[in-house]
Amino acid sequence: MRIAIIDYDAGNQTSVQRALAHLGQAAEITADPDRVVAADRIIFPGVGAAGTCMGNLKGRGMDQALRAAVAAGRPVLSICVGLQLLFEASEEDGGTTCLGLVPGQVVRFRSTDPAIKIPHMGWNQVAWTPDEPIAHGIPPQAEFYFVHSYHPTPGPGVATICTADHGGRFCAGIRAGNLVAVQFHPEKSGRFGLQLLGNFLTSG
Repeated sequence: MRIAIIDYDAGNQTSVQRALAHLGQAAEITADPDRVVAADRIIFPGVGAAGTCMGNLKGRGMDQALRAAVAAGRPVLSICVGLQLLFEASEEDGGTTCLGLVPGQVVRFRSTDPAIKIPHMGWNQVAWTPDEPIAHGIPPQAEFYFVHSYHPTPGPGVATICTADHGGRFCAGIRAGNLVAVQFHPEKSGRFGLQLLGNFLTSG
C-alpha cells in the first residue's frame, strides 16, 4: 500500500511518518502532486496559519492534486490545519479562501470566559459518534492532543464524527465521502492516536 504524506512546508509530516513506521507501515513524504494522486491513501497534515498554508498548497499544485485524489475516491485523512483547509473559507488571516472540498466555514473560538485559553492547547477528551470506523477500539474516555485557535462549522452533507469541549462543544472531526479529518494530532496522541492511524490504514 502506497501512503503519501503531503509536503507543503506546514510542519509535522515527519511526526506522521514516524507514527506510521511504528505501525509497520512505510509512508512517503512528497511535494510531487503526481505521487499524491497515484497513492493508495493520502495523509494531509498541517501546522500553521490558513493563509500561508493555502499559498504553499497552491504554489506546489497540491490543491489540484488533492481535488483529483478526492474525485478518484482515494481515502484521505486530514489533520489539524489539513482539516480546516478542506472547508470553503477560514476567518484566519483576515479571511482565507480554502479548498472548498466540503461545505462550511472555519471560525475562531469566541469564549468570553478568561479561564478558556486560546489557543486551545493540550490533551482533551473526544466524544465519538457510534460506530465511527476510524475510532474502532478507542475507549470513550480517550484524550487526544490539540493545538488550535480555530475550529470548523460544517455545512450540509458533512458528518461530524467527534466533538470536544473548550468553552462549549465544537466539531473535532468530520467525514464526507472518502474524506475523514480530525482537528487534533493523532501523531502526537500516544497509543490512541496510533490506533486511529491504524484504523485509517485498514478502513479509511
